[in-house]
Amino acid sequence: MVPEALRQRLDRHLGRQLERWRGLERARRQTVRLVAVSAAAGLAVAGGSVVAAGPWDATGQRLAERDRAASAASAAAAAGGRAGRAGVPDPGLRGRPASAAPPVLPALGALGGPAAPPRYAEDLARDLEPLLQDPSLGDRHSAAVYDAGTGQLLFGADQGTACTPASTIKLATAAAALAALGPDHRIETTVVAGNDGIVLVGGGDPTLTSRPAKGDGPRSASLAELADATARALKDRGTARTKLSYDASRYSGPLLHAIGPNENIAPVSALMVDEGRLDDTDRGPAPRTAEPAADAARAFATMLRERGVQVDGDAAEVRADAHAQRLAAVSSAPLSALVERALTNSDNDIAEALARQTALASGRPAGFEGAAKAVTDRLAALGLPMPGTRLADGSGLDRADQVSADFLARLLLRAADPAHPELRPVLTGLPVAGFTGTLRDRYDEAAGRGVIRAKTGTLTGVNTLAGTAATPDGRVLTFAFMAQNTTAPDQAQRTLDRLASGLVD
Repeated sequence: MVPEALRQRLDRHLGRQLERWRGLERARRQTVRLVAVSAAAGLAVAGGSVVAAGPWDATGQRLAERDRAASAASAAAAAGGRAGRAGVPDPGLRGRPASAAPPVLPALGALGGPAAPPRYAEDLARDLEPLLQDPSLGDRHSAAVYDAGTGQLLFGADQGTACTPASTIKLATAAAALAALGPDHRIETTVVAGNDGIVLVGGGDPTLTSRPAKGDGPRSASLAELADATARALKDRGTARTKLSYDASRYSGPLLHAIGPNENIAPVSALMVDEGRLDDTDRGPAPRTAEPAADAARAFATMLRERGVQVDGDAAEVRADAHAQRLAAVSSAPLSALVERALTNSDNDIAEALARQTALASGRPAGFEGAAKAVTDRLAALGLPMPGTRLADGSGLDRADQVSADFLARLLLRAADPAHPELRPVLTGLPVAGFTGTLRDRYDEAAGRGVIRAKTGTLTGVNTLAGTAATPDGRVLTFAFMAQNTTAPDQAQRTLDRLASGLVD
């Protein structure tokens, strides 16, 4: 684990950096101080004194940055436009101050700055084009690299061609949810009075947990705390005996993803506990229940009995009265924390929940189809390049998803844009190369270790990588590399890692 004192120091410095990075000379001096602390942290980790375990959102080192971003001015509408040739700014960023969200370990030098000279793009092309031709990337691949401080397209290779994104589509799902609901939104699970007892009402929080809290990061909603509050409310009403029903009607459409029953995702229900996992894991593949809502109700009934409330019979599924009296409620961690957890761990259950929450906020049915339409609309409103874009789910498990490398790289530009502070968790949730999440065991020898932050995407024959890179000259780049029809996934991953490392080496 990262030492608590070090986490707090990083947190404070990240907060100061975000507050002062608007092009002032004072911000430049502050960045140097931050780099000293961050570099020390990186060396400690690389030297073996720090063990990276799990998503850093659970240890709190990004809280200051997230809170600072959430309190910034409300987002302005982003103007869209087509990506141009290398060296051309993203039209959606014209007229805005050069700025970029810092990685965990920024390079020395000021963030933002003047446009890259032509030679810069030429050097990138010289280094990246041979890697793109590596046989491990199959017969179809594309790439896009932007300067996050200026919006310049520095490198493109078939960047506008739509490809299967796999889990990198979670970046789009996360951005849409944050745009629709804001980083501070929480998902509630409630207990209300019913006609002949009480009703457990699911709000769509897959992280509702029946397990004891652990760690010092944002806490998941606790089923035990909901049982405590419910037992107290019943006692106040002079009731020690009740009938329990449950309501999972907030979501609509099929429960099962198109891939069918699978250890990578539970049936998508508005009421579930611990993502429907049947073991004690909290990430990665696991056996899943076929009845997440009914299982959650059974677990809740057991907890009520343990608290002295007699629950009669088995819980039945009902639809609660919209005006029913609320007896108790618990709330999820903020949406920003859910986004970070979804991206760091590539969590399919949270990603599908984020898509449905976007649908609910947009007045659409909260099923696969309604969620896909709602997310698409929110992304278009952010000014992203939509030609060829097709969303079929929120997690990327569906091969029908199609986006371009230009779309992903420019989405990350939006997340770094000072006009869109609500999107900042898209950046802070990215795994750190060699340290966290799905990149923890990659980049062992690569130059990108610690300075690449990226979302991975993997399906059979599909390998993708999209994220940010901090360069030695002080630039922050956003990138997306996509490969289709790959036959050697491990080698394809290594080649993608070499491409990302080529941005900073």
